[in-house]
Amino acid sequence: MAHYFSSDFTLGILGGGQLGKMLLTETRKYDITTCVLDPSTEAPCRIGANVFTQGSLTDYNTVYNFGKAVDVLTIEIENVNVEALQQLQSEGVKIYPSPTTIKTIQNKARQKQFYAAHNIPTAPFKVFCNVENLKEAVVNNEVNIPFVWKAARFGYDGNGVKIVRHLTDLDTLPNEECIAETLVPFKKELAVIVARNPNGEITTYPVVEMEFHPEANQVEYVLCPARIPDEVAHKARTVALQVAEALQVVGLLAVELFQTQDDDILVNEVAPRPHNSGHYSIEAAYTNQFEQHLRAILNLPLGNTDSKTAGVMVNLVGAEGYQGKVIYENIEQIMAMSGVTPHIYGKKETRPFRKMGHVTIINEDINQARAIAEKVKQTIKVIA
Repeated sequence: MAHYFSSDFTLGILGGGQLGKMLLTETRKYDITTCVLDPSTEAPCRIGANVFTQGSLTDYNTVYNFGKAVDVLTIEIENVNVEALQQLQSEGVKIYPSPTTIKTIQNKARQKQFYAAHNIPTAPFKVFCNVENLKEAVVNNEVNIPFVWKAARFGYDGNGVKIVRHLTDLDTLPNEECIAETLVPFKKELAVIVARNPNGEITTYPVVEMEFHPEANQVEYVLCPARIPDEVAHKARTVALQVAEALQVVGLLAVELFQTQDDDILVNEVAPRPHNSGHYSIEAAYTNQFEQHLRAILNLPLGNTDSKTAGVMVNLVGAEGYQGKVIYENIEQIMAMSGVTPHIYGKKETRPFRKMGHVTIINEDINQARAIAEKVKQTIKVIA
């Protein structure tokens, strides 16, 4: 067993956003030395890391030189230079998730092709090298409107995804590699977080239910447990395990799923890291997702994933019509509510729909927690 605690062991984290910041809460708890790389001087991680380095996550030399100075390297964002990671791995640096896993997941077209190759249930799709080719396919009736357009690269928080209902909708989209996916008339959007360590020990968190903002296509609420039948929950966890095993992921894998009208489970997409759908676990689970990610990448025993109580997470995003120095209006009012805990990410500037924090509501009754979450959403405002 390696000596990770109060020692000269160093964990490197690529990305210094809110996920990294919450991961650093756990490294502080265990006194694990950390180095963080992020392009922004204002990165939320800058206050929590032992060493903070400003630099590009996509530049080969920057990532390579950063990785040479750490013992284990992990990510909190997928958009990183994989070639540098492959070289570091060949030189003996432990990288979790592996460069191969990151490369597969970075590109949504490659990700979907991986599901098809491994018999993982997913919505039917076609890959196009650009939007012009996709237009030709629509005109020739090879792709039927409506469908979901997804950019192959760099999508996040609802960006890079659009429901195409008219041919003219394609005129506003970037002319780059993309996929056209059959529009699934689903009952619910679900997610399962899987944890797996290098020994192959694997476990799942309970299934969560996600409610999305209709305009921003961002998660507004995450409910745990999902309000679904036990057999659907079992199916969702089984599919999530299938994906994690196929990818041989080490660390966390957040698997976003559709529950169809027939109660089938389809994989939407995945993220090989802590995820918005697991934030509820900080207050509601025996082992929160950030501690679990650490346990997994350091090959320590995985923690108990059960919930102590029901939990709902509300995303705090910048209000429409406001841009500038952030103000959290009415935060005192929500803190006066029972079972309510706000998490502020440390981003100084707000803009419409930017993720600025989240609020967790815990309650023995999931429906009561959801009702309080609605009240929280209506009360707190992220303005400038």
